[in-house]
Amino acid sequence: MHEPFAPALIATGLLCLFLPWANRETPWVRAALVAISLMMTWNYLLWRITQTLPEFGFTADWLFGIGFLSAEVLTGIGGTITWVLLSRSSSQSETVAANMLWLMQAPPLVDVLICTYNEERAILERTIIGAKNMGYPNFRVWVLDDGRRDWLGDLCAQKGCNYLTRPDNAHAKAGNINHAIRHLAGLASPPDFIAVLDADFVPFSNFVTRALCLFRDPAAGIVQTPQHFFNPDPIQSNLAISEVFPDEQRFFFDIIMPSKDAWGLAFCCGTSSVIRFSALLEIGGFPTDSVTEDFLLTVRLRERGYKTLYLNEKLSVGLAPEGINEYATQRTRWCLGLVQICRGRSGPFRFGNNLPLSFRISLIETFLYWGASFLFRMFCLLAPALFFLFDIRMVQADISDAVMHFAPMVITQVAITTWLGGGRMLPIIADVYQMLIAPEIITVVALTLIRPRGHKFKVTDKGIHYAGLNIHWRLLFRFLALAAITIAGLAKVFALDNADLIDNGGALNLFWAWYNLLVLTICCMVCIEQPRRRLDERFVTKEKVLVKIGELVLDYDVLDVSASGMRLAGSISGPVGSPAVLILDGIEIPAIVARKGMDEFAVAMIGDMAREAMTRRVYSERYGKPLDEVQPSRVFAGILHRLAR
Repeated sequence: MHEPFAPALIATGLLCLFLPWANRETPWVRAALVAISLMMTWNYLLWRITQTLPEFGFTADWLFGIGFLSAEVLTGIGGTITWVLLSRSSSQSETVAANMLWLMQAPPLVDVLICTYNEERAILERTIIGAKNMGYPNFRVWVLDDGRRDWLGDLCAQKGCNYLTRPDNAHAKAGNINHAIRHLAGLASPPDFIAVLDADFVPFSNFVTRALCLFRDPAAGIVQTPQHFFNPDPIQSNLAISEVFPDEQRFFFDIIMPSKDAWGLAFCCGTSSVIRFSALLEIGGFPTDSVTEDFLLTVRLRERGYKTLYLNEKLSVGLAPEGINEYATQRTRWCLGLVQICRGRSGPFRFGNNLPLSFRISLIETFLYWGASFLFRMFCLLAPALFFLFDIRMVQADISDAVMHFAPMVITQVAITTWLGGGRMLPIIADVYQMLIAPEIITVVALTLIRPRGHKFKVTDKGIHYAGLNIHWRLLFRFLALAAITIAGLAKVFALDNADLIDNGGALNLFWAWYNLLVLTICCMVCIEQPRRRLDERFVTKEKVLVKIGELVLDYDVLDVSASGMRLAGSISGPVGSPAVLILDGIEIPAIVARKGMDEFAVAMIGDMAREAMTRRVYSERYGKPLDEVQPSRVFAGILHRLAR
């Protein structure tokens, strides 16, 4: 009776004994654990291929079964490439330290390009302030305005940076940058490098300095730095887990990209990157035959022998997508662009484009993520419901065989992924992220494979604000419908005499259905977006500030801080609206008392100079420390608390 559970129990015991003592930075340990995970994965996939496919024939069982198996095997192939990449990791920080003296002997000229289309003033102002505040001795700041807004030109003049527009919006962001490149190339002093920033990304003072140190290697064409965010993404926010679980991109930027860099396969992600100007001129600027021009830039430079290096240091902060619609817009654009690349002249199966084999394999891995894993997720969601409602048996297996082959793989993958990522990826949460956009991604992949050009795309909106709950009814109805289908299948089994379904593969689908309902419940919670009232993000902090009212100066603990104000512990004399002066790091900042409570009060800054000083302080490396280790129990406790509210 216990025989089917033996492999899973053995795997669990060995992992519990070994993983707490294993060091992620030890290469052989990392490689050995990856090898174990791959052995378990392919043991399971070979069982699926050879023993679980329905009997051949043009029946619903076989058609659904072959579709499901194909999606699962393709996902497994992509996952295998990912696991191989994860067997190594790199850090460029030591190289940066070694090259710092070289850089400062003759600092090259850098033009910092801030790309904007429709972002509001507050977003652009903090990015400009951050860019102007960089500690590098030889740079210029350019705002590239594809919205052609007079007020932005005035703001640039006020802040002391250059302003550039063009007569049209051809080729979107890539065209905007290419227009700037032509302008810069014609100057008496063209730059040696350009740094690219999205409108919402605020660079730290050492961003350019740290990145430039890696260009001592003449083959370095791009240095990419990670994208960190100062606001929670919609899933973190709507599940109330932003304090205990990092944003979705952390696993990619903290774990996957250092691994890709170790294999020479890192790529440009657009914002927060620095690019060699001569290499850019050599290929004619940013490519425009994909909406993900940043990824394609890496490919085109790689064809010329230039490489992309990844510096895994937090050197800028920006806005994560603020709503579900914005999240979907961003991800579908990424998917569209990647499929366009794979279908274009720089695709992995196009010969004569000078791409090395390793980079072709990496492109295949990325394509399979978009092209197979979301389809596989939808099959997983529908399989048990179709089994119970229509007796469609996509997988021909009893529960003992399934447990014997599937359980060891899942336990091993989850444990090792959690170990590698410090908990940055949890299976159920990862499924929720995928389910939010799975139908849209499947549609984009299919349409782009058929017709790679001529697709419209939206720019991700920034600065989303609403006072009350915002319910995404269309998405909510989708998940409720999927849940209803699953519940109907379960009801059919329990309400009617369907003992044969339980005996003949139904037990496996029963557990599967309950897991799907859990995922769909969380998806429904995500569809109810919480209010976003604040114009400025607040950061929890523990520091001191002096507050001066009249002649009285008192010391207060700061509870949280933003570019426009502070919340302080304690009480203060004087009514709301009273003038005050904050003394922070020796700088006096004018303010007023904005709100008073029982044991706390808030102050708001007054004037442009005060806001600029606070912007420089807030959007720096001082606040927003990342979660290095995630405790799954706290994540699920947060979700349960959110569900109970």
